[in-house]
Amino acid sequence: MSKDQTVPFQTTLHVRDHCLCLHVQRAARALARRFDEALRPADLNNGQFSLLMSLNRPVPPSLGSVANLLAMDRTTLTANLKPLERRGLVTVAADPSDRRSRLLSLTALGHAALLTALPIWKRTHAEVELDLPPPGADSLRSALHALT
Repeated sequence: MSKDQTVPFQTTLHVRDHCLCLHVQRAARALARRFDEALRPADLNNGQFSLLMSLNRPVPPSLGSVANLLAMDRTTLTANLKPLERRGLVTVAADPSDRRSRLLSLTALGHAALLTALPIWKRTHAEVELDLPPPGADSLRSALHALT
């Protein structure tokens, strides 16, 4: 390959400075680390907290609906459920109306874990929102929602 067939370094700098995907990924990783650290005393990470919270419903949701809510494929969701199941925080059961479908439920221990983690999440979330420059969290949420 000749030098004429390489991407100029200026292009690399442009992508680094303008790529929305890169900036969102970096921000997501930084937020994930911040919430992982904060939730450590509750023995949860941010993904587990979000997963448990997504199950906090009056009627047990299907695996597919939770996967859709969390923007995760079913295989990844199943893998993420396994440690929570082993800890007794969630149950996975066949749907009585469709034995091929699975319903997900929080156990009493799962509800207790959420009760422990929720004040930590609220405090950390408030700190993150305060760190955002104007126009603030609502504007960021709106912009991110437009991408989904």
